[in-house]
Formats: sequence, structure tokens, C-alpha cells
Amino acid sequence: MAVCNMCGKNDSLFRTEIEGSIIKVCRSCSSYGKILAEVRPPPKIQKKMVQMRNEPEVVQLIVQDFADKIKKKRESLGIKQEDFAKRINEKLSLVHNIETGHTNPSIALARKIGRFLKISLIEEYEEEQGQKVKENSQVMTIGDIIKSKLK
Repeated sequence: MAVCNMCGKNDSLFRTEIEGSIIKVCRSCSSYGKILAEVRPPPKIQKKMVQMRNEPEVVQLIVQDFADKIKKKRESLGIKQEDFAKRINEKLSLVHNIETGHTNPSIALARKIGRFLKISLIEEYEEEQGQKVKENSQVMTIGDIIKSKLK
């Protein structure tokens, strides 16, 4: 048994076309439209708190001073910005914006730049996971919306 989207009644549901919309309604509400199919009720989910394992999650972040590191290393190698952009197959404007700190590179781009310049631009952090709660959310029906508007 599930909740009718029109009246909120707990009953067997039917996929029904009512005025151009396909919704799940009970037998009595299905008389307002054309029944397309019977809906099997989803498995019931009870409210319960589940303790997840507190395994640390490894998160990769780009270092804070990425712009200075990239620019200093590129200049120490004697490579112009234009040549550097061509060698890593990126636009000059993107390289310029990264070196000035206006744009943060993606993890993939930071890896590519790091490999080319032989520097490390990515740091890994471990985050502890807390408790997670699994709850059954209350379903709002069309009937509930109408009732709240009438109040």
C-alpha cells in the first residue's frame, strides 16, 4: 500500500493519465482519468540510525600557493608563457589566469602541469566520516498541498 498523490489515501496505486499528467493515484481517484498500469509499492523503509564505518576519506586538494609555484618553476626553466601553454596543450589565457591566481586549475590540469614542471601541486588530506542517519522522508501529496493552501 502506498499514498495516493491526489487524496493522500493509503491504497493500491495505479499510474493514471489525468488531464495530460501521469500520476499515481488510488482506485477511486483513477476514475478521473485513464488507468495506464498498476503500481507495485516500493519496499518499506523504516526510520533507523545506521552507524557507518569511520574510514577516512582521502581528498585531493590543490596547494594554496599553486600560482607562485608554477610561475617560479616555469621561469627557472627559462620557458615563456606562450611556449609553456603550447607544450601542455592549453590556451595561453588559461595559463596566464592560473599563474596570476585568477583561475584555479582542475585536479587533472594540476596533475598535467605538475608532471610537466616536475613539481607537486596536489596535496592529499584524510577526512574522518561521522555518523550518518538514514531516515524515511515524509511524502507530500497533492492533497496535502491543497489542504495547506486552504488554511
